[in-house]
Amino acid sequence: MGTPRISRVFGAINIGSFRISAMITGISETGEMVVLGSGHRAAQGIRRGYVTDMAAATYAIRDAIERAEKIAGTSVSSVWIGASGAGLASDVAKVDIEIGGRRIEEDDIEHLLVSARDTIQPDGRIVLHAQPAHYTLDGAHGVANPKGLHAERLGVHIHVMMADGAPLRNLTEAVESAHLEVEAVVASPIAAGYACLSPEERELGVAMIEFGAEVTNVSLYAGGMLLGLTSIPTGSADMTDAIASAFGIRRFQAERLKCVAGSAIASPTDHREMIPVNGPGEEGPSELARHADEKNRIPRAELVSVITSQLGRLTDEVNKALKGMGFTGNSGQQVVLTGGGAELAGLADFVQGALGRPVRIGKPPTMRGLPEAHATPGFATLAGLCLYAAADPVDIRAIESGQQTTTSYSGLGMVNRLVQAAKEYF
Repeated sequence: MGTPRISRVFGAINIGSFRISAMITGISETGEMVVLGSGHRAAQGIRRGYVTDMAAATYAIRDAIERAEKIAGTSVSSVWIGASGAGLASDVAKVDIEIGGRRIEEDDIEHLLVSARDTIQPDGRIVLHAQPAHYTLDGAHGVANPKGLHAERLGVHIHVMMADGAPLRNLTEAVESAHLEVEAVVASPIAAGYACLSPEERELGVAMIEFGAEVTNVSLYAGGMLLGLTSIPTGSADMTDAIASAFGIRRFQAERLKCVAGSAIASPTDHREMIPVNGPGEEGPSELARHADEKNRIPRAELVSVITSQLGRLTDEVNKALKGMGFTGNSGQQVVLTGGGAELAGLADFVQGALGRPVRIGKPPTMRGLPEAHATPGFATLAGLCLYAAADPVDIRAIESGQQTTTSYSGLGMVNRLVQAAKEYF
C-alpha cells in the first residue's frame, strides 16, 4: 500500500542530553498521522537539558533534521521542539464568571478565557503554554465543552507551563541557528503525555516518570490535566558513569554493558555469569577492569548491584516528589515510565517494588511509518511532539477579545502551591 496523500506536514525535534532526535510527520486526507521520516544522533552541546555549547548543539540539531529529511524525501522550515530542562515549572490557574442561569454562548467562553489570561503570573519566567484543561459548571468538574449548557457560574482550570528565560532562549537560538523556525517549545512531560497516556489515565490520575539521560521529570496528571511537575537532575547517564567508575572502564564500555547485560532485577545465576568488558573486535586495554578476571570479564552480579544502587537513590527522589505533589490517595495509583532510561531490563518491576504502585512502560502509539527502532520509550517524547502539533491545542494567550467584557469574575489566580491543586483529586 502506497503512502496516502498528505495534507499537512509537521517537523519535530526533541533536544535531549543523550540524543537529539527529529521526526517529520504528515496528516493524510483521511486524518491519519503518517511518519514520513525520522532520525537521531548523539547529543552535543547539551548538558542536563541546558545548552552548554551553542555551535555544537546547532550542528547536532541540523544533522538530526537532515537525517529525517533525507528519509522523508522532503524538507521542513519550521519545527516544534521539546525541552526537558530550562527550569520547567507547572501551575494551575482557576477563574470563574457569573452566568446567571442562562444558556452559555461562545462569547461567554471567550470572555472567561480572556479573564483567565489576565490571572497568569509567570513571576519573571516565560510561559510556554497556557491551555484550558476543563471547565466547571457551578463547581462541578469535568466539563469538556460548556457551550449550550445552563449555569449560574462558569469556571475554567488553566494549565500553565513555564520555563526560565535564558535557558529557553538558548534552546530556540540553537534551533534557529540551524536555519529552522521554531513553531513552539513544548515541555517534554506534555509531549510524552500525549504519546503515552490514555485520556482515562489522565482523568483518573497517573504519575508519569520520564527517565532521561541526565534529567528525570516526574509529572502528575489528574482531572484531565497536568497538575504538577518536579525535575530531578539525575538520569540514566549517571548510572553509566557509576558503572564506569566502579569498574575503572571507559564510558562507552559502561554504556554498552548497561544496555546489553544490565538489569534492574537481580537473578540467582548472576554471580556465575561473566560479562566481557570489551565489545566484538575491540582490542583489550593495557589494564584489566576492576574486579575482572584474566579475560577481562566482570561478574554480572556486580554490574546489577551498581545499577540497583543508583536506581534506589533515584526512586527515593521520585517518591519524595510524588508525595510532595499529593500523589498519595487511594485513587489514581498508576505510574507510567518512559524515556530512554525506561528501556533498561526489569525497570518496571524494580520501580513497582520501590514505589508500591502498579507500573507500566509507556511507548509511542502505533503510527504508520514509524520505524521499529523508534517505537520505544526513548522516542515517546518525539512522537508526542508530532501528536501535540497535530492536535493544535488552544492557548488562551492567542485569544483576542471581540469586545470589552464588563462581567465580574472571581479569579482565584494561580494556585498557591501545586499540592493544593493535587489535593482536589487525590
